[in-house]
Amino acid sequence: MLSSRWIQGPAGDCLANHSAAHTAGSDSPGRRSGPLIVSVTDFTSDAYRDLPGIMRRGFALRRRWPHLDGAVGMWLWATPLTRRCGAVSVWTGRRAMAEFVRLPEHVAIMDAYRERGTIRSVIWEYESSDVPRIRRDAEAWLMSADRCRAAREVPRQAG
Repeated sequence: MLSSRWIQGPAGDCLANHSAAHTAGSDSPGRRSGPLIVSVTDFTSDAYRDLPGIMRRGFALRRRWPHLDGAVGMWLWATPLTRRCGAVSVWTGRRAMAEFVRLPEHVAIMDAYRERGTIRSVIWEYESSDVPRIRRDAEAWLMSADRCRAAREVPRQAG
């Protein structure tokens, strides 16, 4: 799985400040107290030819990330040989995530590709931010889809 670097949002400053203030005997570095919403998306394109456009538009949308209220952090991921890509995003709450989903750029991507593949997603709530744990949980969920697909041996469309 290929993945972009972690992109911190404005609400992620709390993570950085907490880590900088970390001293012996305190909570682990990289943690933020309070509930967070984590969204994991997994899009499987029907055709290889759509992947470059999806990825390009995803990276363009990612440029807005440092300016989105309630955005803690995110990374994009892809497995090109299986025509899959998506994002893992961390939010201060459901309202912040919903505002992102309604952004015109996000709506345009979804409108352009919704009918060209299959999307699945999951939303989790974490009591605190633990980026390595979030990443492990997201990758485990994404890999479980790989195992299910292999077991079904779904034929692939060339494109």
